[in-house]
Amino acid sequence: MKKLLLLLPLVGLLTQCGGGGSGIPSPRRPQVINVSGYDPKEKQRAGRSYSEHDVSALRANGAQGLIARCGKGGVLDTKCANFLASADRAGMLVGAYYRLQTHVDAAAQADQFVTRMQQIARSRSWRTGRLLLCGDFDANSRLSDITRFIDRVESRTGVTPVIYLENSEHMKLMLRSADSATKAKLRRSPYWVALYSHSSGAGRIFPAPGNPEGLVKQYDVWHDWTLWQYGGVDWQHGRSIPKHYSHGRFRSGPYFGNLDRPVERNVFNGSSGELSSFWARHGMSAN
Repeated sequence: MKKLLLLLPLVGLLTQCGGGGSGIPSPRRPQVINVSGYDPKEKQRAGRSYSEHDVSALRANGAQGLIARCGKGGVLDTKCANFLASADRAGMLVGAYYRLQTHVDAAAQADQFVTRMQQIARSRSWRTGRLLLCGDFDANSRLSDITRFIDRVESRTGVTPVIYLENSEHMKLMLRSADSATKAKLRRSPYWVALYSHSSGAGRIFPAPGNPEGLVKQYDVWHDWTLWQYGGVDWQHGRSIPKHYSHGRFRSGPYFGNLDRPVERNVFNGSSGELSSFWARHGMSAN
């Protein structure tokens, strides 16, 4: 009975988090594409294409930045350097993320990430001044995985990385219950939201968040979100299936502009000028 009484205030708060379209930005806000070694996906319709050697189609369709996967669970991504160089040639902001997995030490993964990004930074003359750094945490991550990754990246580069969370009740309950000092540390790393539908994400305790602001409230760490991955891709029956948020005043289609295949896409919570400032604050030097 004591456990039930403790949960009641939490449930009452969570039931207020979903729904509505208030606070949702226009899909015309600055667009950022994220890619990995799985990109480009297979062609699905007529239109423009891209590769790790030429991302001009992404830029032509309005993407201002590109974030490429650098590695995953101790294994480096072979396309990262080419994607970043192509985006830089196209005049885009350039960044990378590392997908952490729990079977490899978090600090070791951070070291691999930073070392590889330093090698990439030295590999060419960059038009951009900064390379954005991001950590991608799966649904089973431990709190220590997140904090140790942040600390290691900051100690080696002087910048706090952006944090992308794969949503789960485990993650939400874990972060909600973190102490105030840990929450303050996490808030220094901007929150990159993943949400592809207003009706998805419901669990045993948490209802569907409804929109990015709902996810912010469910985690109870950040005051706001910075990037929103509103378009993702799932693999079903041998085909890439686009997933995309389209509700209220935020309407998006399954494809990005006139691309001939799906791609993972994000909107920035601010202006183009604010996007550049954000990139500079959370990116390591490219020179």
